[in-house]
Amino acid sequence: MNLPENYIPILIQAAVGLSFVLLSLIGTHFLGPKQSKAQNRKNESFECGIEVEGNARTPFSVKYFLTAVLFVLFDIEIVFFYPYAVNFREFGVAGFLAVLTFVAVFFLAFIYVWKRGALDWDK
Repeated sequence: MNLPENYIPILIQAAVGLSFVLLSLIGTHFLGPKQSKAQNRKNESFECGIEVEGNARTPFSVKYFLTAVLFVLFDIEIVFFYPYAVNFREFGVAGFLAVLTFVAVFFLAFIYVWKRGALDWDK
């Protein structure tokens, strides 16, 4: 039975964690170094006496990040296959149909991404 007093240790742990985060944020704000105008000039990039020209940040194509997100998404999909692979006999036909539905949804998502051109690097 779930009694309210059973949740007291969880609430205490959450309060300790939240107070640590708040103390860390506030403490670093007051104890950390302050930046002055001289430091701003000092922290600029320096290239052997040559004046800075343009921005050093190289723009990346959005397709690069989209491909990275898709990789993570389909990589996580593989993780969900392990419990099924270990217990596929116990899940029976209902488990098989659930996994087929799961694969079908991801396959439709893959087809959608492919048709939208997210995997075409030439464009």
